[in-house]
Amino acid sequence: MKKEYLIYKLSESVKTTSKIDNDLFVQFNVKRGLRNEDGSGVLVGLTQIGNVVGYERLPEGGVKAIPGKLFYRGYDIEDIVHDLIREKRFGFEEVAFLMLSGKLPDKEELENFRELVNDNMPLEQKTKMNIIDLEGHNIMNSLARCVLEMYNFDPNPDDTSPENLMRQSIQLISRFPTIIAYAYNILRHSTQGRSLHIRHPHDNLNLAENFLHMLKKDFTPLEARTLDLLLVLQAEHGGGNNSTFTVRVTSSTGTDTYSAIAAGIGSLKGPLHGGANIQVVDMFNHLKENIIDWKNIEEIDSYFIRMLNKEVYNKTGLIYGIGHAVYTISDPRALLLKELARDLAKEKNREEEFDFLELLEERAINAFYTFKGSKKSVSSNIDFYSGFVYEMIGLPQEIYTPLFAMARIVGWTAHRIEELNFKSKRIIRPAYRNILDQQEYLPVRKR
Repeated sequence: MKKEYLIYKLSESVKTTSKIDNDLFVQFNVKRGLRNEDGSGVLVGLTQIGNVVGYERLPEGGVKAIPGKLFYRGYDIEDIVHDLIREKRFGFEEVAFLMLSGKLPDKEELENFRELVNDNMPLEQKTKMNIIDLEGHNIMNSLARCVLEMYNFDPNPDDTSPENLMRQSIQLISRFPTIIAYAYNILRHSTQGRSLHIRHPHDNLNLAENFLHMLKKDFTPLEARTLDLLLVLQAEHGGGNNSTFTVRVTSSTGTDTYSAIAAGIGSLKGPLHGGANIQVVDMFNHLKENIIDWKNIEEIDSYFIRMLNKEVYNKTGLIYGIGHAVYTISDPRALLLKELARDLAKEKNREEEFDFLELLEERAINAFYTFKGSKKSVSSNIDFYSGFVYEMIGLPQEIYTPLFAMARIVGWTAHRIEELNFKSKRIIRPAYRNILDQQEYLPVRKR
């Protein structure tokens, strides 16, 4: 039997061995995807880090949709962001301090923390050379590889004491921008023949500014503040999102920080988790080309219905950037991002596109209700705007998902610290019910 045919036979067997009747999940009360029947998440843990609110439970049972809220350590993200916008200052380092410590920093603590982040931004020379020598075609894979490599340069990689975990967390938060910027410049050099620039971070720049400096050198103050806002909005999203839960699951085994974070990166890389903003950008570009009058509501509505009917675009029947697992009436991150995004659109002379995107948001939600005939509330999510914002800043699609990781490393490390410092530690181990009958084993000679 040829090897290729054997692979074919084995893969064909998967079609039957992986098939499970959907009715069995109901029969055995299995929470598929750790979701309840009403769409809410199965409660599997307690946390003091982030809180994602999109509905409230009713006394008689079931849930009621409410405007979305996001809290960082008990603080409403709207209060944090509105203060940053009002004072035109950067906030990612402040949010990182809050997430890791549980309290807001005073002025001196914040300045010292920013200096600590900048001190840890440079990479070891071997890591830089490995990024160059082992150029990758996917920045997320390059990021995961570099994170695992950090284990080799850590004097105490397996120490899970609070002090060591905090040191490792700050190093990871600091170095993600450097790794991503270097990896992209090398990818661009190898695939596009562009000049290779390795720019070092500056002490007088904050994290968002340093990233833009290392990636493309020139940027405007509004570009940097908008990127900082995106990092703030995506730094944390509760313990139940897939990548954070992955970090908590792996951390519960007692494994090292770098292995746990690499697992989180692998989870975020999935198109159902971290890659949605790229899909929105592709969809937006398609709609710009195929809708003649960007202000014609009837034309837009008709096209969205055709999309939902799987007749046009990629024929998946999806409108990307609409709907969320928790948020129902609104995603607070999308609303906050729009506040700075409009200013950036003015700076880039792309107001007409921004107005079109806003109208698409409104009509997509309307089309969903018309098509589904459902009373379930849906809204746009942050991905509906983040890709367009990245594009206006001048960032390439290859780093959209890595930018998500650059923000979420804050939440990942905070949740890992919390998971490992519970008084009663327990490995996370859910159950799967086996539905296959017992089989009689036959020796090879009788098969």
